[in-house]
Amino acid sequence: MDLLTIDSPDDVRAGGFYDRRYEAVAGAFLSNFRARGEVGAAVCVYEGGVPVVDLWGGMADPATGRPWAADTLVCMMSVGKALAALCLLRLVDRGAVALDRPVADYWPGFGQAGKQSITVAQILDGLASLVWIDEAPDGSLMDWEQMVAAIERQSPNWPPGTAGAYHSMSAGFLFGELVRRVDGRDIGTFFREEIALPLGMDYRFGVTAEMSGRIAPLLPSNESATLNALADVNTPLGRAWRPQPAVEDFFNSPAFREGLFPSANGHGNARGVARLYAAFANHGEIDGVRILSAGLTGRLSDAAWHADCALTGREFAYGLGFFQNLPQPAIMGPSARSFGHPGAGGAIGFADPEHNLAFAYSPNKMCGGASIGDRCSALIAAVYS
Repeated sequence: MDLLTIDSPDDVRAGGFYDRRYEAVAGAFLSNFRARGEVGAAVCVYEGGVPVVDLWGGMADPATGRPWAADTLVCMMSVGKALAALCLLRLVDRGAVALDRPVADYWPGFGQAGKQSITVAQILDGLASLVWIDEAPDGSLMDWEQMVAAIERQSPNWPPGTAGAYHSMSAGFLFGELVRRVDGRDIGTFFREEIALPLGMDYRFGVTAEMSGRIAPLLPSNESATLNALADVNTPLGRAWRPQPAVEDFFNSPAFREGLFPSANGHGNARGVARLYAAFANHGEIDGVRILSAGLTGRLSDAAWHADCALTGREFAYGLGFFQNLPQPAIMGPSARSFGHPGAGGAIGFADPEHNLAFAYSPNKMCGGASIGDRCSALIAAVYS
């Protein structure tokens, strides 16, 4: 493999390397800064379990002039939901949890208010009908115990199993509390000890104050469909996120960064997320580290439902905590077997088992619209060119 160090022009500060076969990705990465409003970002691609693109550049913090470095971290928003689901799936793999068992078998307080028959599979598949936790007090989002108690009191929003919905706010609590009830560790500790450390993956739920110098602040977009919906409690998405604290610049606050909220506050970078998805693309294993059995990994390409989401109204295919690729728009390359998870603002990680490829992108400037945005789309198109 002939690797090249990126030739960064004077107008774009960038670093990293790429295989010459992926020169188009390097070109798209630089073009994002010149023509598409990129501020700071990283992109990483694995092929056959080997990194073939690992690039970073721009400004991590334009307010201070701090450049994006090789080890810069950024909140990748809902990219972390799939990583939280992986923690629960590891317990399924080792037989500690059964997909067809009721959640209440492991978490007794869950089995009230009409939720006694909801299964572990329905939680992972987005079929639990718990997108709105109306029982949660205002401002309680970062208080794990309050949110868990609210979920226990909450009735299903509609009959469980009858309609699929993206559990935008609640998924991390559902996965995380199941992990805690069965394993004893909180999901942040479980992920760090069982996945991040063995893989050498620089990603975690709940950063430490000492890591703040490596974090790139999120830069919101006024055109973000997600952020605009979150700000209005009269929208379905705003109702789901109503427990969010009324804190200015919440997603950059210490409370958000340092707390435990696996639905959205995972901080990492493209290199780490791509390495994880490279294991998924290779039957659940990379460099001798197995993160999931081959059999269960193979099921991550299978949708439990493919329909208009009951929360967002958007067409989704979803199952076991992961989004599956759609033909239109195919945001995870051309393969129908690709699976992964995007985050609000354009971050994404996905695996393409058909081509043994993995891709991840981590920007600080959030995109407009409701999908991954033109910068991420340009990079993915370049990978497959």
